[in-house]
Amino acid sequence: MPLIDMPDFAGALLDEFGRRRTQRVDAPVIQPAAPFLDMAGEDLRRRIFLTESETGESFCLRPEFTIPVCLRHIETATGTPKRYSYLGQVFRQRREGGNEFYQAGIEDLGDRNFASADARVVADALGCLGRILPGRSLTVTIGDQAVFEAVVAALGLPAGWQRRLVRAFGQQDVLDAMIARLARPAPMAGLPDEVEALLEAGNEAGLIAHVEAEMARTGTLTNASRAPEEIVRRLKEKRQVADASLNKAKLDALKEFLSLNVSLRYAPAVLADFARTAGLPLRDAIAGFDARVAAFANAGAPLADITWRAAFGRPLDYYTGLVFEVTERGKHEVLAGGGRFDRMMTLLGAADHIPAVGFALWLDRVEAALAPAGKRTAP
Repeated sequence: MPLIDMPDFAGALLDEFGRRRTQRVDAPVIQPAAPFLDMAGEDLRRRIFLTESETGESFCLRPEFTIPVCLRHIETATGTPKRYSYLGQVFRQRREGGNEFYQAGIEDLGDRNFASADARVVADALGCLGRILPGRSLTVTIGDQAVFEAVVAALGLPAGWQRRLVRAFGQQDVLDAMIARLARPAPMAGLPDEVEALLEAGNEAGLIAHVEAEMARTGTLTNASRAPEEIVRRLKEKRQVADASLNKAKLDALKEFLSLNVSLRYAPAVLADFARTAGLPLRDAIAGFDARVAAFANAGAPLADITWRAAFGRPLDYYTGLVFEVTERGKHEVLAGGGRFDRMMTLLGAADHIPAVGFALWLDRVEAALAPAGKRTAP
């Protein structure tokens, strides 16, 4: 039995999914917890409802549909391209209140024309909302994690710093703190003199031997801890992260990039001007960005109603490229959101690389948007 009533417009939404040639799927309410804990990001991990089986396996109430839909696709060995849709309850704590609510959405798997698929998924989200909220003015905010990753890589930071910044994409307060830290290096302290000397000399073999000797002396077993090589790798990475800094020109470039906020119609020129002025090699990232904007235009998307914010991201770790959210003009409640998650299928066990992009609708927020006008869309 549903814990809450399904929205009145659910039938109309399912009809819209059918018109868009999707296959509807469902997923068990009780899900293995590991995929969500490993892939969904700290924001979601804090809010899911966990339980444990008699054998000690971790499970959770279904917090979202993207990961279950992808797992189902892999398990059924279905070929691609494939378009799935879903509508059902999800369970997680929300700041706005309510621990269970309905979500619906589309997952578009296997289309290797990234630009076309990105444009289609935004059009799908707008089309579905247009069916339920006819006549409403909707606006789209997009970001691009791939472009941000390219900018971070071009700045020449160590891999550890690049991963930290990418994980923080979309969290402006966290990024601001990291940028401030990059302006003031904080070298590692408290290392034994011998370890410090070996690191300074770049003597990796000597450092591994030293760690092995210390593990033998203290009785630490390698099968109960990290191997000496792994310990040394992580130590070197921490040292690089601690020592890393950016000069003023590069810090200013990173801040300038994160401040970019323009209509999508002007975004290609603005991004190209930024790369040229900052002297950053972003050719491939710009080419992919431009192709997507062209695909949006070819699909008839209202570029004036789409805003590109360079700092815009969404709080799920699995995104890799396009990220977007849809709101009603002049309002803040996110009605739909999604993006590209190309690495997920392989990480979940797919034998081949499968490009993936999708979106979710928050049906309780859509229902609330209907309420002021006193309207309900008939199925």
